[in-house]
Amino acid sequence: MKMRKKYELPTKICPVCGRPFVWRKKWERDWDNVIYCSDRCRNTAKHQKSTSQSA
Repeated sequence: MKMRKKYELPTKICPVCGRPFVWRKKWERDWDNVIYCSDRCRNTAKHQKSTSQSA
């Protein structure tokens, strides 16, 4: 596999914080399912979802 420069890697925008994040090796097989940039954003989204449903 050819090494790529960081600016050549695919990016996505996190729906919670709105920041762009770059592809990581650990997401190689699951990149299509990656939504959040971090565990913190994933937990925030879950918290917001559960509080909005109970209201």
